[in-house]
Amino acid sequence: MAKKKKIINKEAEKFLFKYLNNTSPTGYEAEGQKIWLEYIKPYVDEHFVDTYGTAVAVINPEAKYKVVIEAHADEISWYVHYITKDGFIYVRRNGGSDHMIAPSKRVNIHTKIGFVKAIFGWPAIHTRGAGSSKPEDTPKMSNIFLDCGCSSKEEVEKLGIHVGCVITYEDELMVLNKKYYVGRALDNRIGGFMIAEVARMLKENKKKLPFGLYITNAVQEEVGLRGAQMIVERIKPDVAIVTDVCHDTQTPMINKIEQGDFVAGNGPVIAYGPAVQNNLRELIIDTADQHKIKFQRYAASRVTGTDTDAFAYATGGVASALISLPIRYMHTTVEMTHKDDVENVIQLIYETLLNIKDNHDFSYLK
Repeated sequence: MAKKKKIINKEAEKFLFKYLNNTSPTGYEAEGQKIWLEYIKPYVDEHFVDTYGTAVAVINPEAKYKVVIEAHADEISWYVHYITKDGFIYVRRNGGSDHMIAPSKRVNIHTKIGFVKAIFGWPAIHTRGAGSSKPEDTPKMSNIFLDCGCSSKEEVEKLGIHVGCVITYEDELMVLNKKYYVGRALDNRIGGFMIAEVARMLKENKKKLPFGLYITNAVQEEVGLRGAQMIVERIKPDVAIVTDVCHDTQTPMINKIEQGDFVAGNGPVIAYGPAVQNNLRELIIDTADQHKIKFQRYAASRVTGTDTDAFAYATGGVASALISLPIRYMHTTVEMTHKDDVENVIQLIYETLLNIKDNHDFSYLK
């Protein structure tokens, strides 16, 4: 059997590293969006950015029918909440940040004059007692704190730090065992990368679509799907194919009965649930079978917890589907995904769009 041609070339991977190594905290996604738009512009006809920063690149904008492929651009982070008189900083979540992993992490505090380095401090094991299970020895929101090397509140403020400054982890993307991408903010900045690669493939392969394609990199998903809720009202699409992440459940400490059975490297995960339009989902599955793209299935129950929910129930109902990328260690600084899955998500969205082309009146969705 001939080896499958790689989709992600050196230039694309260079963009991936640049994009994911940049910070894009919820509510402050602008710099990441600039990088994303710079890369995707050659492959689209026009683009726009909405009031809160969702970036949309459009192919064939004059077409009557509109199809969205979507990811979200924001990453979890923290806010400066309280500065003590001794110069320590307490925080609040911005999105689903995990307080359990915070101690000993390096961070950047975003100020008007640039990044200020800091660390999440934590008492040494000697001072807590080895194996202590006392509540005060367990990380929680009330006891994790930042140390930026200052001894007073005034010294902290002289660095440009104030209540409301956003905080991101200092961590960069790497490749593990030549097979896995590992880093912070794969959830779901790597989705923005994947939909941009779909645009590149359409352009390079000279594919013409009979509908308008709106490649949408939405903001504020981590705080309630807010960017998607706004942009769907502006685009008013007929179809939305959303990509996000789900859990690879093969690692220790995960209950498959509760979380499902998903394997990194075994392909995209296609969702079932009320927000997923059945005919669109079946088109995606048929496409995967047609092109021998292996995939997995996920039962979402009441909600998917992704931007799919925002698109599905807006503007009178948008035919929506969800294709997820399995990752390990979600909402940590070492989120981990298999390279083959990234390629297969790109391929599946690309081929599905070409299949929609053959049914461009969308009658199969009725």
